[in-house]
Amino acid sequence: MKPSLLKSLMGATIFLAPLSATTAASPELASQPTDIARADGITASVDAYYAARGTAPIWLKQGPTSGGAIALVQTLRRAPLDGLISGPRMADEIQAALAAAGDQAGAVRADRLMSIAWLRYVAALHAPAPGMMYVETRLAPRAPAAGYVLEQAARATSLSDHVAAVASVSPMYAPLRDAAWSQAQASGSSLADPRIMANLDRVRALPATGRFILVNSATQQLSMVENGRVVDTMKVVVGRADAQTPMVASTIWFATFNPYWNVPSDLGRKLIAPHVIKDGVGWLSKNGYEVISEWEKPTVLPSTSVNWKSVIAGTTEVKMRELPGAANSMGVVKFGFGNPQGIYLHDTNNRVLFNNARRTSSNGCIRLEDAKRLGRWMGGDMIAPNANPEQNVRLPQGMPVYVSYVTATAQNGQIAFSNDVYNLDTGAGRLASR
Repeated sequence: MKPSLLKSLMGATIFLAPLSATTAASPELASQPTDIARADGITASVDAYYAARGTAPIWLKQGPTSGGAIALVQTLRRAPLDGLISGPRMADEIQAALAAAGDQAGAVRADRLMSIAWLRYVAALHAPAPGMMYVETRLAPRAPAAGYVLEQAARATSLSDHVAAVASVSPMYAPLRDAAWSQAQASGSSLADPRIMANLDRVRALPATGRFILVNSATQQLSMVENGRVVDTMKVVVGRADAQTPMVASTIWFATFNPYWNVPSDLGRKLIAPHVIKDGVGWLSKNGYEVISEWEKPTVLPSTSVNWKSVIAGTTEVKMRELPGAANSMGVVKFGFGNPQGIYLHDTNNRVLFNNARRTSSNGCIRLEDAKRLGRWMGGDMIAPNANPEQNVRLPQGMPVYVSYVTATAQNGQIAFSNDVYNLDTGAGRLASR
């Protein structure tokens, strides 16, 4: 590389952060792979794309000092926060390729390395959140096809603006990542606090476009999100520390009016069976409970058919449900979504808990401060068709719901932490050789 070009690149402090400083601050980076062009599907895709283009450059159209090239290397320096731990070493490799690019063949090689690094970076941006259960695969983040990613870059009017737009991910993500980067630079590292890294993983995996529900168990708040921006919020009650509401992504398709409450077996044993032993089986009907045969297609069974002492002892399991009505724990409506734990978003007959600062009091389900307001935002008219139990009313379209766990937010360029109520951030910060 000509000295003038090297000087131009060195004008960006972040861009030319020396590798020795990076690894000194973050020794774990030293063990990461350094070969951008290792043989894999990404490299093969780039080879095919460049063969079709006749080796025309994407990043070096205006030479090594092009804005796109500088923006890419700067972005790679920061890439550990975006899930690409080997990003700074990729930046070093690209700089070395630019320094050695004394002819057209060298320039082609450097441009190709940039495209491979860009694809690896975009793939990292679309990694699923660790610990998140994606009930429907379409809800999991997925990187666009390699050819599409490269073509978008090749056609960009301003490649530096394109890199910045892709790297911003979403309005929910960019402020947190940028605050984390400022904090990391101040500490002389390319990695942030492990808690922040864990939160970046979770927020980065949320959709950047469209409408979806975000339930944050850490703050016990539900957000209604449109194109990455929160348009409304409400309080929720989530699971206790010993009955945690899981991280899950699924879809709500309908509202269920006048719902039953299917009593969890452990609660039936601890809370209901002792009343039956003390007050007799009449306690069940008096308080709106009935014994059923199964959950899916239940028939009502005589309460006298159950050995209630065995239920208390834990040797017999009984299925019970609470009838719809003013006292029903589900309130007047619930919103079901596919998940193995059988949790719901639902109304409640007990609103006192919404006055608490910490609202981790349920058995895993999510109680809503204003179920009808949420239903109207989803497009439902929230009018029960009749008084019969379990009246399912289909929503105009399915509504994605992401139950996540976010304890770090950016506020005026600084990072604020909420309580780690489930201790999920303890020992967080997973390094991956991506």
